[in-house]
Amino acid sequence: MGMLYIVPTPVGNLEDITLRAVKVLGEADLILAEDTRTSSVLLKHYEISKPLVSHHKFNEHGTSAGIVERLKAGQTIALISDAGTPGISDPGFFLVREAARAGITVQTLPGATACIPALVNSGLPCDRFCFEGFLPQKKGRQTLLRSLAKEERTMVFYESPYRVVKTLRQLAEALGEDRQASCSREISKVHEETLRGTLAELASHFEETEPKGEFVIVVAGADLKQKKKEKGNKNKDLLKEREL
Repeated sequence: MGMLYIVPTPVGNLEDITLRAVKVLGEADLILAEDTRTSSVLLKHYEISKPLVSHHKFNEHGTSAGIVERLKAGQTIALISDAGTPGISDPGFFLVREAARAGITVQTLPGATACIPALVNSGLPCDRFCFEGFLPQKKGRQTLLRSLAKEERTMVFYESPYRVVKTLRQLAEALGEDRQASCSREISKVHEETLRGTLAELASHFEETEPKGEFVIVVAGADLKQKKKEKGNKNKDLLKEREL
């Protein structure tokens, strides 16, 4: 039996790759890449010359069976995405599941992801959080947003620059305009930036300033205890008014 390695790659700065990741990629029999053109830049930078095969969301269901057969034959295969950790809002889950079902050993290397730096940099509680990734574009989007209104953990979303204003506005509508949040873009790149404020403030900013780069939106969880307290105070005030 071979080995399937899940290898995180830099989300921006090429120096963010780990020493172990470089070693694994250099020793693999085959590297699966989300986009071979993008990954070729990284591999060339580290002088890694290995067979490179395209593996993405549009072909993973058709190619995974053949990859599993290669693994069964004893090959060492590494899976990488364009940036970050495969499987996190990127292809990876399906192949890992199929390899595990076939008894193949799967090892996921620790490494780069946009989620954690943005979360820690947000200034919001990061001891408990939930990762939502990209919101559904159509079906189920509003239902999910409404369900998150009572989520007490800090929430993390991914978004493209083309939809970030729409998403911030919809989050403000569902969770409240005064909900604290942060927007991080171009993480670990030259123009990295994090802006903090309410959802309404952030939406207004990016309506006036053209959004550029990939975004990570971090939103504070609901303070249900405070809401319950405020509701209790309102009820007391109503009782007093009636008594008067």
